[in-house]
Amino acid sequence: MSEQARSPFGVTAEGEPVERLELKHGALSCAILTYGATLHGLCVPGRDGKPVDVVLGYDTLEEYMTQDAYLGAVVGRFANRIAKGRFSLNGKEYTLAVNNGPNHLHGGIKGYSYRVWTVEELTGDKAVLTLDSSDGEEGYPGHLTVRVTYTLTEEGLTLRCEARSDEDTPLNLTNHAYFNLSGHGAGEVGGHVAAIFAHQYIPTDDTSIPLGQPADVAGTPMDFTTPTTLGERVDDAFDQLTQARGYDHCYVVDGEMGVLRPAAEVVSPKTGIKLTVKTTLPGVQLYTANYLTDRAGKGGARYAPRHAFCLETQFFPDSPNQPAFPSAVLRAGEKFDHTTCFFFGET
Repeated sequence: MSEQARSPFGVTAEGEPVERLELKHGALSCAILTYGATLHGLCVPGRDGKPVDVVLGYDTLEEYMTQDAYLGAVVGRFANRIAKGRFSLNGKEYTLAVNNGPNHLHGGIKGYSYRVWTVEELTGDKAVLTLDSSDGEEGYPGHLTVRVTYTLTEEGLTLRCEARSDEDTPLNLTNHAYFNLSGHGAGEVGGHVAAIFAHQYIPTDDTSIPLGQPADVAGTPMDFTTPTTLGERVDDAFDQLTQARGYDHCYVVDGEMGVLRPAAEVVSPKTGIKLTVKTTLPGVQLYTANYLTDRAGKGGARYAPRHAFCLETQFFPDSPNQPAFPSAVLRAGEKFDHTTCFFFGET
């Protein structure tokens, strides 16, 4: 592995060095930081053949360390929200940090997005990073070992997440990449055309906690079963949209959990780049960057609300407190093993 493909990216406040890893495969390239196992850049050719960096990010480690948006990071131990930072497991109640209004979000105060991961393997088109998560960390039970594998192929980028625990524990890992298929600094994404392969979504209260059972998307602005621009209905007078300032909802992906299947497809009319997301997980959270406050991004770009979209594949929010949802508990000695693919093409 050449020095060019593995370079320093700063040192944390605790003195831990952080590296930037570069992967290439054909016309595709990407960069991954060992801080947060973060997707730092992902370059895809547009219809004119020129590379377009389609993920938002920062130029410095300090910006990643102090951010509140989880740009590009692998988040855990539990992605999305847990109501009131509490859950019961095997007859015992656990208390977590409340870091998003009244709820727990994305693993707490120092979740996996704020940790330095270890490089286990690095080749021209693959990076394997690992993390050791101790029993009691951020309030969660069980000593957990996590491995994420980023692989570039002709089709795009594949992310495989694996984990084992010595105790039963809730586990919900996702990548929180912010995509703009017109280019990371291209501004609002309302003109992107999206299709989501889901006939149901999970309605939430005004703190983004599920109200109960999934609801049908038919007849509502939540329906992307027919390709529709992200901006067409985002400001409709629909309570689920007004309370979240846009889309910030988990969709129930059609098909069987555990089987790699399409979750969503998004196209930029400007560049012709088409992103297809496939996953083995039961849900995908569509987030239109409603709370992305104005800030500086990579290479002098400015990022602001709705300048990106996220498609976070995951178990459903608040699953530990929702017995009707697919279980997000990793049992002791069993293996968590889920895959998400970000495949690219042209229209």
